[in-house]
Order: sequence, then C-alpha cells, then structure tokens
Amino acid sequence: MINGAVLIGGHERQGGGKFFAVDPATGKQAPTAFSEAGADEVAAACELAAAAFPSFSALEPGARAAFLEAIADNIAAIGDELIVTAMSESGLPRGRLEGERGRTTGQLRLFAGVVRQGEWLDATIDPAMPERTPPRSDLRRMNLALGPVAVFGASNFPLAFSTAGGDTASALAAGCPVVVKGHPAHPGTGELVARAVRAAVASCGLHEGVFSYLPGTANALGAALVADPRIKAAAFTGSRTGGLALVGIAAARPEPIPVYAEMSSINPAFLLPAALAARAESLGKAFVQSLTLGAGQFCTNPGLVVAVAGPDLDRFATAAAQAIADSPPAVMLTPGIHASFEQGVEALAAHPAVAKVAGGLVGEGVNQACGALFQTEAAAFLADPALSHEVFGSSSIVVRCRDLAEMTRMAEALEGQLTATLQMDPEDAGAASDLLPILQRKAGRVLANGWPTGVEVTHAMVHGGPYPATSDTRTTSVGSLAIMRFLRPVCYQDIPDAMLPPALQAANPWRLARRVDGQMEPAR
Repeated sequence: MINGAVLIGGHERQGGGKFFAVDPATGKQAPTAFSEAGADEVAAACELAAAAFPSFSALEPGARAAFLEAIADNIAAIGDELIVTAMSESGLPRGRLEGERGRTTGQLRLFAGVVRQGEWLDATIDPAMPERTPPRSDLRRMNLALGPVAVFGASNFPLAFSTAGGDTASALAAGCPVVVKGHPAHPGTGELVARAVRAAVASCGLHEGVFSYLPGTANALGAALVADPRIKAAAFTGSRTGGLALVGIAAARPEPIPVYAEMSSINPAFLLPAALAARAESLGKAFVQSLTLGAGQFCTNPGLVVAVAGPDLDRFATAAAQAIADSPPAVMLTPGIHASFEQGVEALAAHPAVAKVAGGLVGEGVNQACGALFQTEAAAFLADPALSHEVFGSSSIVVRCRDLAEMTRMAEALEGQLTATLQMDPEDAGAASDLLPILQRKAGRVLANGWPTGVEVTHAMVHGGPYPATSDTRTTSVGSLAIMRFLRPVCYQDIPDAMLPPALQAANPWRLARRVDGQMEPAR
C-alpha cells in the first residue's frame, strides 16, 4: 500500500509539504501526494538508528543474513505492483525493471552468503608471547560496523541503486542501521520497497531503528541527514555537483565522516588498430547498442571513443552513424534529466572543434532522448577540458588521433573513470600492453573486447574508480567488497576472553575461519 508517508522505524508520519511523481513518458502528474520529510523527521530517524546500532551491529552473522534474505523475499512478494509503479515513475520498460528487481534481490542474497561465511570480519589473533623479550601482548583484531549510514536513492536504478539497492544492502550486511533519503523521481517505488524492508525488520525481531525512509525533494533534506552527528557514513549515486556538495558537508562537520559518492564517468573505449581493421563495422554497431541502451542512462555508458584516424576509423564511424540514425528515441528518467541531456548535446553541437556525425530518430512523445554521435581531433579534445565532461544519456564523442603515441597522451590526460575498454586483436598486444598500466590507474574496471554497460554483482566486481568517478578510489559500490566501506578495524589488547566479541573468543562460538599467529585456521 502506498500512502505517501514518511517511514521512521515502525512509525509513519504525514509531512506538511507534499510533492507528486511525474510519469516521464506522458509528462503527467501522478495522483498520490507524498510527504516532504524535514528536519524533525531527520532527527527522529537518526535518533532511532543510533539506538538500534548497538544490538544490530552485534547480531550473530546467521541472524543478520536471515534478515537480508527476508528483505529479498518481501521485495519479491510485492509482485507486479512494484514493476507497474516503477514503470510509471521512471519510463523504463517492464523487462528492464523485472531484471533490476532480480538484481536487487540477488545482491541481498549474495551479501547474506558473505555475512554467513564471516570473512568480512577478518578475525585475526596474534597470541601473547610472555617469554619473548620484550614480551608481546595478546592482540586480537576484527572489523566492526561504522554506525548509522545515510543512503541516497539513485534516479537511474529505482530498484538496484535505491531504497534497498547495493548501498543499503551492503550497509545492513556490515551491521549499520540505514536511513534512506528516497529519490523524488520514484517515491511510490521507494515506499513499496521501504515497507518491505520495514516488514523484515519486524519479522526478524530487530530494533525498529534499523531502517527508516525519508521521501522529499529538497536538497536541504539530504544536507540535514549528512550533517546529523549520529550518521557515521553516507552513500550517494548521482551528479558530481550533488556528490561534492555532500562531501563538503561531511568534511565540515565537527566529526567528519566518509561520503562514498559515485559521480561522473565517460568510460573511454580505445579501438586499437588491428581490431579496428578487422571489425570496424561490427564494432560500430555494438558500440551504439551499448551507447543507447536504456537511453544511455547508465553510469558506465561509453561516452568517449579513441582511435587512430584513417580509413578503418572512417568505416567504424559510418557504421556507428547508421546505427545511431536508426535508433529509436527513448524516454528518459525525468524531465530534468532530459533537459540536461538536451543542453549537453546542444553544447557539443555548438563547439567549434566538434562535428556532429549523426543523430537518432526523433519521436513524438515527451522527454525522449535522441542518440547523438560527435567527433573531434585529439588536439582539440586535449585543449578543452569541457569536452571530457559527462553528458548523461546516449551521447558520445569519437576522438581521432594521429598515431598510437597520441592515443597514449589521451589516456594520460583523462580524469578518473569507472571503466576503460580496450578493443584489441592479438596483433595489438604491444599497444594494449602500453595502455593497460595507464588505464588501470585511471579506472576501476578495465575491459577487453566488450562494452562497459552491464555490471555483474559478484565478488570480483569493482564499480568505482579514481576521482571524479567516485569520491574514494579505494571502494566499490557493487559486489561483496562494497560491504567493507562501512567497517573499521579494532584491535583488542589483553582483553579478558569473556569480554571479547564472539568472533575473537577462544571458543570461536561463531565458528569462523580466523588468522591465528599468521596462519589461516578453517571454520569449525
């Protein structure tokens, strides 16, 4: 049931201000009024989260894993109402959203498995050496949860990166209560999922403050949440402007906290000569399929192609131009995102050093993105930092280099990225070997002979990268490693066994694998 309430623990409030969702496919306002959470709701949610932290962070791994699985079950149990609501609020098609629901429940179950195994605790014991000179104390270390976490719902993934998406799932897996600032573009979707999480909190007998949901449109709501002294970390997916604003607020607090912000990336693809000569046309078509997928509204959208100028690149550009020209328009997530995309495309088209190669089909509906392909010379790209700015949507620039040396200079000049791609054949091994050390410094994920859209939720995945792709280059927001963002190591020296956390007690009551005196001991 959707009633537009603010969900604070197990309680509901109707805020004074109201806002409405808009169906981007029609431009029409939805009938349900949603409450605007404010400072009082932030304070109440954070107070409950702080109260929930001691018991939730100490929860036995099996119980916490069962909680994550209960959330997944509850989200699946919402049924078609969730998909229909998300379609009406995002303009995304049914198939995409059904897949996203599966990804959301799948990552909750993945994290549940990780929690049960207990390796994330990194329980480490260095026994006392009283006979040594000087004697060594008994030292025991493990990871502990940071504290309550603020999570900001993302616009482009209303399920997988929003209310119960990867940031919420990984924070809960780490033992951190979560306060979600719901994205205003899909408030009904957010509320349905929030109610599923809240029901899991209740059925698992947890403190009600483990989860709260604050809908609202004002930037002040997010600012108040990050500024609240009870919040110990924040996770955000969105624009560089928004992410840096939150980083600034967090840094200015009396107690600064980490903000794990995924912000902007143009995800360069380098087409090496042999690969381009062998398969220029197929590369052009596959590139456009990746570029226009989901109206280009993926964090990993390939917004830059780099190659040596010549007939082979011309063949690639011709094939890509035809594919773009044949691509149908697609509804974007919100009117605001569509307007920003149009402004970005217009700015590129007006740039004196940039030529428009092709545009997609024009539709009759509202908020529809038409794919756009541009080209420029490497010297012009390197001379103007504005050309490296992300245009969120199905827009990309092909950069023509004079030779491989200029391709290398392009790679060196790029900002941090989520991904970088090498299209290469065996004959390109030398050039690829020269580029790889540069690209691994620039990106969190380097691909060979693929396209970056599509992020697997696995143990090995990294969805992060050097600034400005993320605010902390050491982290990922996808995959089991994401849990580590919300943990900190604590060492216990000569603490009596009965006072130690169960993970470090001599009897090992949680039956964890532990490193003892430098050697791994299996779970028992």
